[in-house]
Amino acid sequence: MRPHLTLAAASLTLAAILGACAPEAETAPATEAAAAPATSPDGHAFKVGQLDLMALRDGAMTGVPNDNKVLGVGETPEAVAAVLTANGLPGNSFDLSIQPLLVRDGQRVVLLDAGGGASMGATAGKLPASLRAAGVLPDQITDVLISHGHGDHIAGLVTGAGQLTFPNAAIRMATAEWAAIQAQAQLAALVTAITPKVQTFEPGATVTPSITSVAIEGHTPGHMGYQIASGQDRLLYIGDTMHHHVVSVQRPDWRIAFDGMPPMAAASRKALLERAASENLRIYAVHFPYPGIGRIQRRDDGFAWVPETAAAR
Repeated sequence: MRPHLTLAAASLTLAAILGACAPEAETAPATEAAAAPATSPDGHAFKVGQLDLMALRDGAMTGVPNDNKVLGVGETPEAVAAVLTANGLPGNSFDLSIQPLLVRDGQRVVLLDAGGGASMGATAGKLPASLRAAGVLPDQITDVLISHGHGDHIAGLVTGAGQLTFPNAAIRMATAEWAAIQAQAQLAALVTAITPKVQTFEPGATVTPSITSVAIEGHTPGHMGYQIASGQDRLLYIGDTMHHHVVSVQRPDWRIAFDGMPPMAAASRKALLERAASENLRIYAVHFPYPGIGRIQRRDDGFAWVPETAAAR
């Protein structure tokens, strides 16, 4: 079996692809309360119960070759192409969106993942501009919840000058994930910058009043999903449990190059698909076509992604 990628190696691989084509701690309030964000071309506003949320464009990995180096590792390009084309998509390449999620949780202005920043290629790094277009300034973010330590989720924590992008925010992540990030020499500069702001938790912790961490194992050592709840409404942010809205859903056993523990990651995908279909669970998928909100339905002997709104370009 091909050796799995380390956190840092996965970050570097993502950059190359783009370039080629616990108890809750108190957080200091932001300098000014942020109003509920308004929809913009790069921000899709929606609700979970009484909570205001917004899908925010950061960028995309576009035209990634179907060459078994990312999706369907160990399968043939023809097998992957057959699944893509059967769903009306090109067979020779594919796209993966990158969209962090903004949640207004009482007095908290919470960002789930920080995007790829300037390091991830020409099509990424839009998150601060998307926030501003939605009427939210970076210094109004009170909490950044990290799903895991790959570059398209954490590089945006710092600016190109190495400063904190969200200077008033606590940066929250699983204890195991923080340990794994700290162990990567290539991430030393980022680690130094964010260490004073990092607060760790164990799986299942309530990290803000309406958001609970959910362990989804196999992608990285401390990969987390986040359940957002208001009244009877729920939304599950799935991090990188699934990457492609067709291949990951219809072929959950197939390996993706960025999974650190492939058999465990595949088992987590299948378990999540079963749960999502059985419970009619609303999910938020970071890498599915923007804005990444939808549900999983059973189809024949498998599953299909049903977006809540048509994918926006």
